Amino acid sequence: MERRDVEIFLALTEELHFGRTAQRLHVSQARVSQTIKQLERRIGAALFERTSRRVELTSIGRRLADDIRPGYELIKDGVQRAAAAGRGLGEPLRVGFSSPLAGELVLFAASAYRERHPTAGEVLLQETPLSDPFGLLRSGELDLLLAQFPVAEPDLATGPVLITDTRVLAVSTRHPFAKRPSVRVDDLAGDKVLSLSGPVPDYWLDHLLPRTTPAGRPIERGERAATRQELLALVGAGRGVHPAAAHEVRYYARPNIAYVPFDDAPPLEYGLVWQAAADTHRIRAFAETAVETVRQQGGPGDVCAECR
Repeated sequence: MERRDVEIFLALTEELHFGRTAQRLHVSQARVSQTIKQLERRIGAALFERTSRRVELTSIGRRLADDIRPGYELIKDGVQRAAAAGRGLGEPLRVGFSSPLAGELVLFAASAYRERHPTAGEVLLQETPLSDPFGLLRSGELDLLLAQFPVAEPDLATGPVLITDTRVLAVSTRHPFAKRPSVRVDDLAGDKVLSLSGPVPDYWLDHLLPRTTPAGRPIERGERAATRQELLALVGAGRGVHPAAAHEVRYYARPNIAYVPFDDAPPLEYGLVWQAAADTHRIRAFAETAVETVRQQGGPGDVCAECR
């Protein structure tokens, strides 16, 4: 069976109307009728029962549709992915970011990308949910994401580190830590550390919120938040503390929250992430531009202090 024959047959099994099938596939009704007759002659049995009022599948026709539809969908999806990969730079590029500093770098890199590639399409930005860091990427709503590392997902590819930042501890201004010049990871064992809800990978959460201190003491996790605003509200209310990137201090300053630097916590790192199966020319071109942008600013580091 030719692919077009399969397409006509499967469309007719859904429409159960020769005229509507022809309109849907932009072919003549005679072409639909001829294709079905040829298939029935090849198979040696009727695939549809036709009357003046309706069209219905026979048992053989229904079995044939069930058998070949999965394979046809695989072929169709493969062709669509190949066509998407072959598109030039003129298509819009949808880039997500997981933090304000990452958003600034994306904007700066987008400007450099358009300068390098004048025919490139628009770069569209979108912030990703704190509680579902890779959802928009996996659903196809984003082509690229500047996300907090580590990322160890089998279906996702990553680029080099573009941003590094020190860590701070967000606490209520009424908390004893608020008056200290710094804290250590061991200090977390004496408090509740606010966590995140949603499909956040365990290894990612453990990197941000360690389960034990360097001395081996357990760190208790408290309430979970789905958004950054929920998280800040809980911190301000004294319901727990939360480690964060140092750059968040200038974006999320609140009168009831203090940010205390860590003395010994490892830095947080950010880099580009994309679906491994959708490694397009546009994605590579933007990633290369972002890397070059960071290098020109002396990064990786807090490069967007210079971007502004």
